[in-house]
Amino acid sequence: MASYHLSVKTIKRSAGRSVTAAAAYRAGERIECQREGRLHDYTRKQGIEETFIVAPERAPAWAQDRSALWNAAEASETRRNSVTGREWELALPSEIGAAERSRIVRDFAQELVGRYGVAVDVAIHAPHREGDQRNHHAHVLTTTRQLEPEGFTAKTRVLDSAKTGGVEIEQMRGVWAELQNRALERVGEIERVDHRSLEKQRETALDRGDEVRAEELDRDPELKLGPAANSMERREKASAAREGREYVPVTERGAVVHAARQAREAFRDMRERLDVARETYGLAREEGQGRVSAGLAALRAAAAKDRGSERETGDFRERLVRITGRGDAERDGLEPEAERTDRNRAQERLRETLGKDRGDGIERDGNVERDGDKPSIRERLDAVLNKPRERLDIEDKPKKGREVENEREIDREVDRDRGLSH
Repeated sequence: MASYHLSVKTIKRSAGRSVTAAAAYRAGERIECQREGRLHDYTRKQGIEETFIVAPERAPAWAQDRSALWNAAEASETRRNSVTGREWELALPSEIGAAERSRIVRDFAQELVGRYGVAVDVAIHAPHREGDQRNHHAHVLTTTRQLEPEGFTAKTRVLDSAKTGGVEIEQMRGVWAELQNRALERVGEIERVDHRSLEKQRETALDRGDEVRAEELDRDPELKLGPAANSMERREKASAAREGREYVPVTERGAVVHAARQAREAFRDMRERLDVARETYGLAREEGQGRVSAGLAALRAAAAKDRGSERETGDFRERLVRITGRGDAERDGLEPEAERTDRNRAQERLRETLGKDRGDGIERDGNVERDGDKPSIRERLDAVLNKPRERLDIEDKPKKGREVENEREIDREVDRDRGLSH
C-alpha cells in the first residue's frame, strides 16, 4: 500500500541556515551566496533524478536560474531572523513510474504557484542505496514572498499566520493526496493514500474491521536522526558490512532508532509465526489429529526458519504432512481413523529408545562388548528400578510433650477424614 507523507519546514536565519545552501544541496548544484560570501558546492551529490523550477507566468526571466532566484530571495529579506524559504517534503508512491512521479510533483508545484504566487524549486530524489528502495521523495522549496515582474513583493502571510497557516497546509495535504490517488488509479492500483491524521485513519480501519492496519497506525513516529547523525550511522553501517561484523549504532539517536526498528521486525516476525501456527493447527484438526498432535505440529511450523520459502515452493497441506510425519502412515495405506493412538505411539517410541544401545560397544547374543564403561539406556534404567531401598536409621530420641500432643491431633484429624478411614 502506498504511504502518505507531507511535511512543511521553514528555513530560518535564526537557526543558522540559508536558502541558497538548501537549494544547492537539494538540487546537487553549485551556488555562491552573495549575502554570506560563501560557496555551496554539492555537485558530487548522487541520487538526484530530476530538478526544475516553476514560477508565475509574469515572473522575470532570471527566476529560472537557480542561483539568481535564491540570491534574490536572500536579498529581499533584511532581518537577521527572517524566514527565507519554505520546504515541502513529499513522499512519492513507488507503485508508479518515474514519469508519473514527475507529473504529480509538477502539478503540486503548479498548485502552490497558483495559490500563493511564489516561485517553486523542485528536486526529486531516488531512494538511498542503503535504505528502503521504495523511498522515492521530492523536496519542494518555495519562496516566502510573491514573485511579480518587478521581483519579490509581499510576504505570504496566509502561511505564516497561526490562525490560517494550519488550515492552508491541511488543504494542500488534501491536494497532494488527491494527486497521488489519481496517479495510482491510472496504473490500476486499488489502494488509496489517506492524508488524514493517524487517529482518524485508525478509527476508519477499525470501522472496516481491519485491526492489522489500525495497529500499524497506532504507534509513535520514528525519531529523526538529522543530517549529522544520519551520516555517521551510514558510515558505520558501511564499515560494518565491509568488515563482516554486526552493525552497532554510534550515536544515541541511532541506537534508539535501531532498537525501534528491531522491535518492529521482531513483532512482525512473531505475528507471521502466529499466523502459520494457527493455520497449521486448523489443518491438522481437520485431518483428524488430536489437540496435542495438532499443537505440536503448529509449534514446529512456527519455529521453522524456512517457512517463507516453503510457502512459495509447495502447497501448505504437503508441508503439514512433512511436519507431522503422517506421510509414512498414508504410504502404508492407513487412513487417519485407523492410525494408532497417541499413547501407543509414545509407547512404541519408548520401546525403540530402550532397545537402542548408546554405548560404545556392540551387542552380541545378549552380551555387550564395550571398549569403554558407558552403560546402555536399558542398563541404566534397570539399575535405577532394581536398586534396593535404603532404610534410614532413626534415632530413638525421647519426644517432648508438645510433639506427642501434636501427633495425637494429627491422628484425630486423619480418623475424621472419611476418605482415609477405610
